[in-house]
Amino acid sequence: MVCPVNIVTAHTYNANSKFIVFLHRRKIMLYLNLSGGAGTMSYIKFDKYQLINLEYSLKREMLRSNRAGSYANTTIINCNTRKYHGLLVTPQPGIDHDMHVLLSSIDETIIQRDAEFNLAIHKYPGNMYNPKGHKYIRDFTADPFPLLTYRVGGAVLTRESLFDSKEDRFMIKYTLVEAHSPTKLRLRPFLAFRNYHTLTRENIFADKKFEKVPNGIKVRMYQGYTDLYMQISKANEYIHVPDWYHNIEYQEEMERGYEFQEDLYTPGFFEVEIKTGESIYFCAGTDEISIPGIKRAYTKELQNRTPRDTFEHCLINAAQQFIIKRGKQTSILPGYPWFKRAGRDTFVSLPGLLLVTGDFKTAKAIIDQMVSEMKGPLMPHYGSGNSATYHAADTSLWFIWALQQYAMFTHTEKKIWKEYGGKILQILEGYRNGTDFNIHMDTDGLIYAGIHGMALTWMDSFVYGKPVTPRTGKAVEINCLWYNAVCYAVESAEMAGDRDFINNWSPLPEKISLSFIETFWNPDKKYLADYVNGEYKDWTVRPNMLFATSLPFSPVTEEMRKDVLSRVRQELLTPRGIRTLTPKSPVYKGIYFGTSQERDLAYHQGSVRPWLLGHFAEGYLKIHGKSGLGMIKNLYAGFEPVLTEYGIGTISEVYDGDPPHTPRGAISYADSVAELIRIKWLIDIYDQPQ
Repeated sequence: MVCPVNIVTAHTYNANSKFIVFLHRRKIMLYLNLSGGAGTMSYIKFDKYQLINLEYSLKREMLRSNRAGSYANTTIINCNTRKYHGLLVTPQPGIDHDMHVLLSSIDETIIQRDAEFNLAIHKYPGNMYNPKGHKYIRDFTADPFPLLTYRVGGAVLTRESLFDSKEDRFMIKYTLVEAHSPTKLRLRPFLAFRNYHTLTRENIFADKKFEKVPNGIKVRMYQGYTDLYMQISKANEYIHVPDWYHNIEYQEEMERGYEFQEDLYTPGFFEVEIKTGESIYFCAGTDEISIPGIKRAYTKELQNRTPRDTFEHCLINAAQQFIIKRGKQTSILPGYPWFKRAGRDTFVSLPGLLLVTGDFKTAKAIIDQMVSEMKGPLMPHYGSGNSATYHAADTSLWFIWALQQYAMFTHTEKKIWKEYGGKILQILEGYRNGTDFNIHMDTDGLIYAGIHGMALTWMDSFVYGKPVTPRTGKAVEINCLWYNAVCYAVESAEMAGDRDFINNWSPLPEKISLSFIETFWNPDKKYLADYVNGEYKDWTVRPNMLFATSLPFSPVTEEMRKDVLSRVRQELLTPRGIRTLTPKSPVYKGIYFGTSQERDLAYHQGSVRPWLLGHFAEGYLKIHGKSGLGMIKNLYAGFEPVLTEYGIGTISEVYDGDPPHTPRGAISYADSVAELIRIKWLIDIYDQPQ
């Protein structure tokens, strides 16, 4: 399928105007091949020597997910190293609406002539791995789905897995490629039935009963959970032998300073004969499936997925995994495996995930869902429903930016004010008059935000109950977003002929711009202050000034934007994105590693963010045009090797500030993936013939 997307060029700054105007408009067709086709050689592949090297293979993870918010996540050799790992991790509304690990893993054993070869691997105390099934692995390919090849004596078995895109169901396809004697396959499921933030131990409350279903069983370890159905496409024998496996360890949790041992329950095992050339399907889900339906469901998924056969396809595939449609709600999940919905990340990532790829309907559904949850002028910051929090000064302003992008991509600039003008006005008036958390417009037209003990900007990590970077006062990026929001509102109101709004608000952009330059700019330093509180000005070099160069409406001159980009390039730019703090700072931390406190201290104090690179690229290309394409293309292409370093086929949340910029944090992050997709779109725009 080929999806055409009508695109207009970005806005550019006109220093003689009170606010930005369109430089020009043109229609460009951007084609994203969403079907693709695997070539003769897999794009992502690992060989035997990489796979049996545990130091190498245990740091690389595969993720499969569905549009309902469930996922499967483990390492490329199927050894769980996190409490978040599992083959069926799914929401449990009967418990707490949070994510829960139902099926942790499966031990596969090949049986030939009474000899057993266990292909699984678990870590136990004393750095002991048992069994050591990884020694039988010969290769791994990721396209079209994760596929492991095992060789045991005269047998060659492949294991291919996928997640149903709509149902909470994980499926594995086993194929016996070669065998010199009759072969059986034994499958032993390991169950957790616990919240993915916690670990479990053997207990007397676990329900060890099971019920027969076609070619399988269903179990439910505790009240309130959904049933877990485990079925096989071929007639098999199930042997019920309830048991607990104790002290399974998760290396990543140990390194992160959390509890790292748990006991897992196994109800028994399945045994099934498998012939040479035969494929057998195993599925685990929250609903029963007909036996013929197992293979059909697998084949259907195989035909409908975007392959991971190019860099661009990997990014598109990863982008699709963040879009969650459960019930009547559509949302963007910021990252895997532990994030919940976050308003700021929703709006920052929406253009790259959905607008560039042409999914305007889903983009609008997400925008409307967020609008429905507004509280006064504030958008939800983290969580949803009754658990949502609203303590962010920038989320509502990012909403206006996302709306601005939506209007540009869909050519609905003249309609936006009619549909969303009331909400935009609600935000602007709330900020001007003052709202929660001391967010208000000062007499100079700039936004002040913050109260003691709170962190209202995107740099919001806490250690021992105190914000690491509180930035109370007038934060530079908040005021860049504020200026952009007011200018865009005036422009939209003019298109709609809303004279009352224009008369009330049109004088403000010039006032904001003058105050912004007077407050934040230093002609000697040639960059912008990070935040200002009264007489205090923080001149720490951080990436927050970058938004003065990238947003459609900028309060500073072109020369100032050049200087800002030069400073960012000198001190913050890395091959993996933009540092959150200059290495010249005495509090800079170049490694994001260790306990939660150690990591939180480094989170915004030097760690690199890929998503900021999108705004650097946009600002840089606005200044340099085609002459700047070479550097931006190189930065973009430099991420291709990353696809095999951490989260396979995707981009992580953060990287170390120090070389070699090791990937850290969430293995797949919406903002990172989205902004790389948007960078490719920017490259295509500027690469067009004049």
